[in-house]
Parts: sequence; C-alpha cells; structure tokens
Amino acid sequence: MKPSEVPQLLAEIALADPRVRRTNEIEQAAQTRMWAGILADVPYDYAVRAVQTHYAKSTWPILPADIATQWAATVRDRMRRDIDPTPIGVDPDDAEAYRHALAAHRRAVATGQQPVVEHQALAAGPEAAEVEARMAKLGDYLTTEARDALAAYRPAAAARTSAIRAGHPDALSVDCPVESCRAYVGRPCTRPGRGGARHTLTAGAHPSRTEAATTAMKPTPVVPAPAGAWPTKNGTAA
Repeated sequence: MKPSEVPQLLAEIALADPRVRRTNEIEQAAQTRMWAGILADVPYDYAVRAVQTHYAKSTWPILPADIATQWAATVRDRMRRDIDPTPIGVDPDDAEAYRHALAAHRRAVATGQQPVVEHQALAAGPEAAEVEARMAKLGDYLTTEARDALAAYRPAAAARTSAIRAGHPDALSVDCPVESCRAYVGRPCTRPGRGGARHTLTAGAHPSRTEAATTAMKPTPVVPAPAGAWPTKNGTAA
C-alpha cells in the first residue's frame, strides 16, 4: 500500500468506526506514517476487504496488525498451494532469466495478480481410468517390465511378486508373530544363531506368519441378524 492511500483507508474505516479518526494534525500525520509502515506490503483493495470483514463480526476497533496478519496468512496459503510451474518461453540454461521468471511468478501469486497454479487430480471419468491403468502398469518405484527383467537376479522378490499375482497370501505383508523373530512388514523372517547372529529363513517366512497373512486376506464374516433384531455396525445382531 502506498503512503498516499493510507488517509483514504483511514477515512473509510472512520465511516464504520469513528474511534479511529484523529483530529489533531500531528496525530493524523503520525497515524498515517505508522499505518503506512505496517501495511507497506498489503494491497489497498485487500485492506478494505479485511476491514469490512472485521466490522461485520466485531465491534472492536481494528488495528493495522489485524490487517497485516491476515494478509501474511493469505500469502502463506497461496504459496503453499502453488506448484511453482516451469516458466514458459525461458531458456532453462539461462540461470539468471530462469530465476527472474520464477521470482516474478511468485510475486504475482503472492499479491493476487495471478491465480495459484495447483496440481490437478483426475478423480473421475475416462481420463481417471486411463491414469489408473498407467499406474498399474508402472507398479511402484519399478515398472512391471523392469521388475520382470530383474527377476532372475532377485529370486526372493520375484517369488513374492509371483505369489501376489497368483492370489496367494503374501507373508511379508504382515508382521511376524513369532516371538524370536518379530520381523516387520516387508522384511524376511530370521532365526537366532550363535553369538547373537541372525539367519534368514530359507523359506522366507515362518508358517504362523503365512497363516496370519492368509487370515488378513479373508473378509470379515457377517453374522446374519435374527428376525426382528437391529443390526449393529459390525453386522451382528443387537
């Protein structure tokens, strides 16, 4: 906000709250300098809207800090949601021009001159189905094709992937319940050895861990309620 805009802002505030008006010329000049310094980064139109919002809910006199704090929160929210898009028409090898374009975009978003550029999520429609198909093909950090190509060099991982694809329980998807093992999800089972050493099981998992994974795959049975009984949230009769 320009210092020349502060007297107009104070005049508009005084229409709703005469308590902010200063009649002494020295106090008026001091008030203008104080408000101008605090609201230097706040656009005039934003300050007016902040004042209107304040007096729509409160009868307390507004302070310049109320406006400045609200503006700072707005800027933080805008910058948090903005994805910092790649500048268009700027050579990325020109570091100075690239940084200048990024800084200009951020200033424009912060001051409201440009809208926030956010990530767009495909939540429905044929495009969403296409995205899901692509993600399924990609897998996680390895593409499906890359995982298959590495199967010969990663036999344990290949065996686990094959079992999952075949619909068999994945023992490593649950923690091991064996007291002497207690392997976390994704880690193979081990057994204690001499000198405190741990040895990985050749089978990869304890039988009880496989049973736990099998149980986790089964849907929770729903007990039918007797006639006239009210069912509870878990499907059993009350």
